Amino acid sequence: MTHQPPHHWPAPPPPQGYAYGQPPLNGFALASLLVGLLCFPPLGIVFALVALAQIRKKGERGKALAVWGLVVSLLLSIAAAAAVPVVGRALEELGERGGSGRAAQFRGDVAGTLVDAAELRVGHCFNVAGGDLLAESPLVFRIDCAEVHDAEVTSATSMSDPQYPGTEQMRTAAAKECWSAQDTYAMDTWALPSYAELYYFTPSRRSWREGDRRLVCVIGTPNEDHRGSLRNDAGMLTPGQVEFLKVMKGVDEALGEQPDAEPADDLTAHQAWAWDMDKALGAEARLLDTVKDRPELAGPAGVQRERLEVARRAWQEAARAKTGDAFLDAWDRAAAALPVELEKTLRGAYGLSTTVPEWLEGSGDSDEASPGEPGAPAVPGPGRSPSRESA
Repeated sequence: MTHQPPHHWPAPPPPQGYAYGQPPLNGFALASLLVGLLCFPPLGIVFALVALAQIRKKGERGKALAVWGLVVSLLLSIAAAAAVPVVGRALEELGERGGSGRAAQFRGDVAGTLVDAAELRVGHCFNVAGGDLLAESPLVFRIDCAEVHDAEVTSATSMSDPQYPGTEQMRTAAAKECWSAQDTYAMDTWALPSYAELYYFTPSRRSWREGDRRLVCVIGTPNEDHRGSLRNDAGMLTPGQVEFLKVMKGVDEALGEQPDAEPADDLTAHQAWAWDMDKALGAEARLLDTVKDRPELAGPAGVQRERLEVARRAWQEAARAKTGDAFLDAWDRAAAALPVELEKTLRGAYGLSTTVPEWLEGSGDSDEASPGEPGAPAVPGPGRSPSRESA
């Protein structure tokens, strides 16, 4: 019997599809949990469904991860959908209060609602960051005038120039327009507080090219915690008060046209100015003639009327002066004929403010400097000065 070697049967084949060891982890299973939890829940749902399908087909590991990814992604997606309206309302409210974007960056503690400067209208009050009304393109926060505010709009108009007039010409035109607007908006200029100043916002050369033509004139009060409107226009005054203030504005404007040169250097210009002063005071005299029979005005109007005649004669002499010294002498006498106290009394009789403005007090103290000398007041002697601050 022949010895046969042992028979070696072939080894059983390995399990179909894998080598020996653990099946691999499905990548979508892990991604579904991470994406759903940290990034974008709806995408986590998609990854979880793909992972479950592949695990069933290929026998891969990660079913628990895929299930958790699906659950987490579903819950976070539902929560996000429910939060959208809430977040939208919060953003809308934040935007209304000026708390988003650039406004949030620079707002600080500025009170009011952020608005576009183009939305400002006559009578609106507003604040700016830091109270800096001279800042370039300041953010504007509109607020009720009863609250503390930095400025109040007296005029908001569009300029009609076809071309940009230039920086200096723009400033000159803006100052002239805004002084006129302020005199119309706050006719009783003595009622303005001493800290109130004129400001204006004009288009820049660049914004002009983009179609911006708006000129916004304001009364600024950034240095004090001012409350309340300074509006005191024709609609808030009696017809008699309006008529008186218009005449006095004419006198103020005539005073403001004083020539820059000294009388000795340009006597002709000063003579023309003296005639304008005589004309303006004549208009005041004619007004007082119409009210001299009113009991509450008769006394003050009568005294002022007499002094006006003295002042007019002096201005007429100034207009005929042959030398600069003669003009200055007549000018002194014209100014001395109308002390501020007379106007104060007359204003009180009209029911207007009797608080002499700080910029007008002491205008009659001419002992320190004579007309034409350094430090001399614009109108020498104890006379009337323009009822507005100089630009």
